[in-house]
Amino acid sequence: MKTNRTDTRPRVHPYAAMTLGILAVSTGAIFARLADAPALVTAAYRVGLAVVVLAPLTWFTARQELCSLSRRDLALAVLSGFFLALHFAFWISSLDYTSVSNSVVLVNTNPLWVGIMTPFLTGDRLRPLMIVSILISVAGGVLIGAGDLAVGTQVLWGDLLAILGGICAAAYLLLGRNLRSHLSLLAYVTVCYGSAALILWGLVLALGLPLAGFTTGTWASFAGLALVSQVMGHTSYNWALKWCSAGLIAISLLGEPVISSILAFFLFDEGFTTLKLLGGGCILVSIYIAARAEQ
Repeated sequence: MKTNRTDTRPRVHPYAAMTLGILAVSTGAIFARLADAPALVTAAYRVGLAVVVLAPLTWFTARQELCSLSRRDLALAVLSGFFLALHFAFWISSLDYTSVSNSVVLVNTNPLWVGIMTPFLTGDRLRPLMIVSILISVAGGVLIGAGDLAVGTQVLWGDLLAILGGICAAAYLLLGRNLRSHLSLLAYVTVCYGSAALILWGLVLALGLPLAGFTTGTWASFAGLALVSQVMGHTSYNWALKWCSAGLIAISLLGEPVISSILAFFLFDEGFTTLKLLGGGCILVSIYIAARAEQ
């Protein structure tokens, strides 16, 4: 039996959960850049370690729900994990070819793709204010990346990978929006993250990529990606999906390139320009407009 989103009032305000999620997810590009390992291996450890942390908790608190999932819900949750796996594979790979700013900005074009796909995947109708906020957010993202856009085959390849990562992230958010209306958080994320981990580890093994022999710093980055970026970050906004639209979540996640660019400035000496400030301002405005539209 499906539960209506308005049946219960959350104990924590969804905006607070989204804020925590944005702060945590923003560390992902930094940890991924610091990890001296192939992109697929980094992605596999990120999701795999997250499942190791969450699975025992799910087994003790949501085992009955997990075992009684309908075929449809199970298939959709696995499909969501498939898109999550592709999102990480494309996005983390892009960091080998382009800057943190470019990569994070382009992967966070997902509000545009969410807006395009929403009527088809969730049945939700986009309000006019939400459409305005999507356009402003994409403009802000373009401004943030404009100062760093470089010309060259490698950089363009990295940019394309990041855009593909954004499209896959949009599909992942929309499927999560559909399922979180009636599935508990732990049941959903365990199946979603678990299927993503199986796909990524399958690719790692099939390609014969290294599984060990990494530096202490790389292992620490894997742990940071799993515990902070994935368990804390992704799980926070997956929780908020029960009460907020995928469009609002996608737009709020555009706070990620702002924070990631600031961190990259201090850690990697990647430029922080006037255009980035203007773009960050546009993104903050778009988040405010989206929140108003949601209310």
